[in-house]
Amino acid sequence: MSKKSVQTIDDIARLAKVSKSTVSRALNNSPLIRQETKERIWAIAREHKFRINAPARNLSLRQSRTIAFVIPDMQSCTPCPDSQFGLELLGGAADGLRALDYDLLIVHIQQRDSDWMYSYFDSGRVDGFVLMTEGREQSHIKKLIDLKAPFITWGVPLPNYSYCTVTGDNFTGGMLATDHLLQIGRQTIAFLGGPMLDMSVQQRLKGYQSALRAAGRSIDPELIRHGDDYTYGSGMTAMQRLLEKRPDVDAVFANSDLMALGALKAAKDQGKRVPDDIAVVGYDDVLIAAYNTLPLTTIRQNISMAGKLLAQNLVQYIQTGVVTNVTMPVELVIRESA
Repeated sequence: MSKKSVQTIDDIARLAKVSKSTVSRALNNSPLIRQETKERIWAIAREHKFRINAPARNLSLRQSRTIAFVIPDMQSCTPCPDSQFGLELLGGAADGLRALDYDLLIVHIQQRDSDWMYSYFDSGRVDGFVLMTEGREQSHIKKLIDLKAPFITWGVPLPNYSYCTVTGDNFTGGMLATDHLLQIGRQTIAFLGGPMLDMSVQQRLKGYQSALRAAGRSIDPELIRHGDDYTYGSGMTAMQRLLEKRPDVDAVFANSDLMALGALKAAKDQGKRVPDDIAVVGYDDVLIAAYNTLPLTTIRQNISMAGKLLAQNLVQYIQTGVVTNVTMPVELVIRESA
């Protein structure tokens, strides 16, 4: 084979008697390739004055330096005006990727589409995925693991699987919110949760129950309500139904700030004064929580930092293969609603 005929990675692979993927990884100095193999491939490339075509190399190695932020077609997870949490998490991820010289691609998937990841990963369009996910997307996580596609999720990791995650300390958050309501003398404290199957909701519920038990209170199932998602409308509906059954409620712990704001509206529509008649605590501390007409007491998660960690830890995994599971601390922020 003449020097002029060596124009592609395939040509080097034939000369080196290795696979195309081995050549690609060697030219990129991958730690997965033995040093002596890399040196042999480098020597062939130098001898034949082979110049790597960067776009072609990136496609071959799935190194587009682009990460997909995956948005399921569900109101609870879609970054939109009714999901401030999603917008703030997306912003943090974008900042984190920009600092690492990566681009961010927003990928909107349909709920019933179970094969969306193939068109993005197999084609080399993205190097990995950031998912806002809970128990409802277990099949997506399992498929990404089978595909060996790098990904990281916001949410509690599924048991018996090894993959990167960032989540908040949901149990402590549930305890902090409930204990605060107990400390200010509330007697009938309700829990307005997000979807019942979400593991973060389950952990917050355990924190709520633990705080009540520690105070010598019993757990009243009538005071535990779940919405279909974490939106304003979900919180308003759950609060309306709660007040129909239990007009004696004098405090509510809602699983998102938007749910809490919806609960505030429902309480006021029923002639209740907040916080005099009903104290309300939210969760997340999105920007609107502080700037609402009645500023919201809430459990703060550092959402921007969570987004940056999602970006940083995914890129770290792509480069090193190290799986990280990060639990971020939470804190109580006291404002006028409680």
